[in-house]
Amino acid sequence: MHTSQPELTEGRKQRVPGSRLVSTLRHMKRDRQLLILFLPCIIFFVLFRYGPIYGLVIAFKDYNVYQGILGSEWVGFEHFRRFFESPDFWLLFKNTFLLGLFTLMWAFPFPIIFAVMLNEVRGIQFKKTVQTFSYLPSFLSVVIVSSMIIDFLSPTHGLVNELLKAVGLESKYFLAAPEWFRTIYVSTEVWQHMGFEAIIYLAAIASIDPTLYEAAKVDGASRFQMMRYITIPSIMPTILIMFIIKSGSMFRIGYEKVLLLYNPMTYEVADVFSTYVYRKGLLETNYSYAAAVGLFESLIALVMLLITNVISKKAGGKGLW
Repeated sequence: MHTSQPELTEGRKQRVPGSRLVSTLRHMKRDRQLLILFLPCIIFFVLFRYGPIYGLVIAFKDYNVYQGILGSEWVGFEHFRRFFESPDFWLLFKNTFLLGLFTLMWAFPFPIIFAVMLNEVRGIQFKKTVQTFSYLPSFLSVVIVSSMIIDFLSPTHGLVNELLKAVGLESKYFLAAPEWFRTIYVSTEVWQHMGFEAIIYLAAIASIDPTLYEAAKVDGASRFQMMRYITIPSIMPTILIMFIIKSGSMFRIGYEKVLLLYNPMTYEVADVFSTYVYRKGLLETNYSYAAAVGLFESLIALVMLLITNVISKKAGGKGLW
């Protein structure tokens, strides 16, 4: 028995790769209709997400449009060195970090609070109405939201300044005041995405076993205690996953909204990596330098994602992988 067991175990180890391949092929044949439906998504990511990764090589070259990527001269880390030595580096790093941090601090917990509070509403019709109006802003484009902000905060006919005048205060050009830019950006991010992200938490809440609440009622627990000891702990895995994703994108601030709202008077607090890449790459046609800055931004986002994932697994035992 002792001599045959290792041979049997070794034989099983040798058969595992083949059996896994056969099992995978069997599952692919069984789910072929679903795989065909998923094929456009795969093609999209291959063409527009993984394919362009090859273009990052220009960050290490002195890219020339006429010579192409392959014909351009290699310069190594020269563009990265120039960027790190540039006086713009620390300003961009500080602005991107603070804007991403404030957005994470406010835009992450608000959907959780909103979902938990909405779950406690007993009026079904009122609950559906509030939920519908809350996620409508998510369907508005960045251009429309930015235009609304500019109109509302206009110093001449904006709604906010009209209200200030009505109570005897002076009108203020908010978008030209550096101290107001981050507040405007973060608050509009919360308003635009809170309702849509709350749907994720409402779905997690809906999967909680109702018998837990019934047992808590029998034990005399209040609604606040049920929220604290049942609802929040039950959706904690979802919260951790969303926190990892949000933290990973903290440095990935889209240039569109900032570009539409900022101006030379607010550059000192509003200029971030993405807007800098836009100016250097598209406006000044310095493609290699812009690619180096963009690659650095992506690496920072990747590091943040890995760190947050490790912290999440140690704190709650849940992570993206």
